[in-house]
Amino acid sequence: MKKYYLSLGVLAALICCSLAFANSVSVKCTDSATEIVETAEIAESIPRSNGKILVTYFTSPETDGVDAVAGASRVIVNGDLYGNTEYIAKIISEATGGDMFAIKTVHVYPGTHKELIDAAKKEVESAARPQLATHITNLKDYDVIFVGFPNWWYDMPMPLYSFFEEYDFSGKTIVPFCTHGGSGFSQALKTIAGLEKDAKVVKGLPVSRNGVEDAKPRVLKWLQELGFVAAK
Repeated sequence: MKKYYLSLGVLAALICCSLAFANSVSVKCTDSATEIVETAEIAESIPRSNGKILVTYFTSPETDGVDAVAGASRVIVNGDLYGNTEYIAKIISEATGGDMFAIKTVHVYPGTHKELIDAAKKEVESAARPQLATHITNLKDYDVIFVGFPNWWYDMPMPLYSFFEEYDFSGKTIVPFCTHGGSGFSQALKTIAGLEKDAKVVKGLPVSRNGVEDAKPRVLKWLQELGFVAAK
């Protein structure tokens, strides 16, 4: 199990860069506060590998509202209900043959939008590391790890920090993807690269929550560009 102990300066950077959620709040981070992530390296391409693929994802779909649009973080496709990030993970898994793994927490997040963003903000401000309820027991079997998450407060959700601190990704390729309300990855890519210095982090795919339902062609094109799916 890996442990990371953040200095006050780095903690301030994470809080500063994270105080926005779903494109609803705007903040400015100083250059010095973001130094740890500004120097992180993000690869443009993925190394060829015949190893197994694991598609991991964290999703917490809102349950208030009467349909997928009202919920904002969920989508209905062919009559089935998915969390936004879960649906993108499903597309990736089916196209690549990769195994799926849901990152779940012991704590259950609120289903209403206001309560969810408040809970996420408190976790950021306290640099929380939510306890995970699911664990990968055979990580050594995989060479390529897709990691999906929603953009919360201009960063990946705090459960993803728990996730990256639990495992050793040295020598593996990490391919991030995210769903968002207009902010893309924000600082998340560089944060991951900063945490996983001995892994290869590839520039991933951000998907707007407004385009999740129709995202399949775009996701498949991205996978083709990475060499996971043969062009038709």
